[in-house]
Amino acid sequence: MPVIAVVNPKGGVGKSTLATHIAGHFAVSGHAVMLGDVDRQQSARSWLGLRSESLAPIRSWEVSGSIVRPPKGVTHVVIDTPAQIGERRLAEVLKVADKVLVPLQPSIFDILATRDFVEQLRTQLGKPRQFESSVAIVGVRVDPRTRAAEQLRLFVEQLGVPVAGYLRDTQNYLHLAAHGMTLFDMPAHRVEQDLSTWAPIIAWLES
Repeated sequence: MPVIAVVNPKGGVGKSTLATHIAGHFAVSGHAVMLGDVDRQQSARSWLGLRSESLAPIRSWEVSGSIVRPPKGVTHVVIDTPAQIGERRLAEVLKVADKVLVPLQPSIFDILATRDFVEQLRTQLGKPRQFESSVAIVGVRVDPRTRAAEQLRLFVEQLGVPVAGYLRDTQNYLHLAAHGMTLFDMPAHRVEQDLSTWAPIIAWLES
């Protein structure tokens, strides 16, 4: 049962968008998915409350105390995390996570904050091989063809962390979130350009 955590101590970088879409992908693929929300703002849980019963089901994982393995019968778990996550809470997340995605916008302020956080992840995970196989960056609100994306890629290379993919800046995420939906719930031909940006991310998660 893969457990995927979306983490970054900086707010407003797209953690909930990334987490809900990963859950949406697995749900549409026919898996039994739980979306856990460690964030006090409960953004992911609120999003689930907007989701229609006619869509592929995603169960809510209530995380109030210590983070433990979810119940039997679940095949995939996605964990959304808060900004300024504490060391103890982060350690609990990392203990159960198989894959960790760190969303990052092409801003110097986000880059600097994320650089320190990546080193924190490296320290907490301990084993270099585990870090290298389980942690990746996702560029958010960036066109991979732009200079900003190239600068982001060069920066991340210095960290020794792969870029799983880039999510372009589009209003589709905002509009779909208002209805508890993801790109994967839509007819593919209507969101083809955005879905194509998810292919490398999904491939990394499934590697």
